[in-house]
Parts: sequence; C-alpha cells; structure tokens
Amino acid sequence: MRLDIISVVPDLMRSPFEASIMKRSIDKGLVEVHFHDLRDYSNNNYKQIDDYQFGGGAGMVMMVEPIDKCITKLKSERDYDEVIYMTPDGETLNQGMANSLSLKGNLVILCGHYKGVDQRVRDHFVTKEISIGDYVLSGGELGAIILCDAIIRLIPGVLGNETSALTDSFQDDLLAPPIYTRPADYNGWKVPEILTSGNTPKIEAWREEQALKRTQERRPDLLEE
Repeated sequence: MRLDIISVVPDLMRSPFEASIMKRSIDKGLVEVHFHDLRDYSNNNYKQIDDYQFGGGAGMVMMVEPIDKCITKLKSERDYDEVIYMTPDGETLNQGMANSLSLKGNLVILCGHYKGVDQRVRDHFVTKEISIGDYVLSGGELGAIILCDAIIRLIPGVLGNETSALTDSFQDDLLAPPIYTRPADYNGWKVPEILTSGNTPKIEAWREEQALKRTQERRPDLLEE
C-alpha cells in the first residue's frame, strides 16, 4: 500500500511513522508513506496556500490551485483508489471503514487546515471525506495519523499475530471481552477459572458471552445497529 499525505505542516506527522507498528510496516516494505508539503505547490514566492473567503467571515481558506497541482501531479504518476479529505463533517471513521480501506492499493489523504478547503476541491478531487469524531482540531494531520494507524495494522504481515486484529473491538460489532495475563492470582485478585481450564470451546463461549455483556452495558447502540 502507498499513502500520500498532503499537509500544510507535514513535519507534524513524521514521528508516529518512525516507531512501533507503523515503522515496522514500512521497514518490511508493506507500506510506503510519502508526505507532501502543500507550500511546495504555491503559485507565489510567499508560499501562500490560503486566502480570505468570498462573502466575508472569520478564518482563512485553503486555496484550490496548490491542491490541484499536488493531486494532479500524484495522479500523473500512478492510479489512486481514493482521495480522502480529513474533515469534521465527513463520515465518521469506524472499523468497517478501516477494514475496507486496508484492502486498497494507493490512497491520497488531504489534511484540512484553517477554516477548511475551497469547496471546489471537495467537488472535483475528493472521493471520500472522513472524520474521527464530532469535534474540531487545528488541522487534519492528527486525524490522518489515526486513520493511517487504523488501516496499516490490518494489512497482512504487519502484526506478528495475523488473528490479533480480527479479535479487536468492533470487528464483529461487539466490544472485546476482558483479558488477563500472568500471574493468575495477584493480591487475591484471581483470573476467571475458565481461562486457565484449557477447555478451548468453553473459553471461546465465555469470551463471546462477556463481549456481548460488555457491549450491552457500554455500547448498546452497537447492538441496535
């Protein structure tokens, strides 16, 4: 998979890709991540990429021309499955969306900034708009990092245990059940006996029961959906 991330402040994003799972995915050659500074595509010496909005109002708007130049250049070099715009009014990111995007080959991710992008960008370039929640950040960069992490960990070969991602919360519209590790008895706090029984069918049944119970208690909306 190749991820091309367009940003006004690309240096803000580099660190998460230089550690842990995302770094390992890049080192293994499973993922390519490229950052593009939108100011490199400005049409003047001031590296301007934003301007006042027509009709007045507070806040600057990301201009269409630099974004057009950047996306057009990328598309001239390869095909892309999606051009994603990170925006608070996009479709809320969920596990199903992450699963679907992890099967793609090449993605462009455009990070919003300031008041947002000129609407013509959304009308003519963007194919998918994604939000990470009903709140506003200073820019789309942090949302893009979250999106990339959610996608990358699902790519075969990235995680050490291929089944690990399949048992995460939300994969089957249920929250994950309680989990434990050694010691089995700590300060009198004991692990449920079923988990140390070695009876795999009963353990799986217990986990399913606990996942359903936890979902009913904490996220009943998932069951309604």
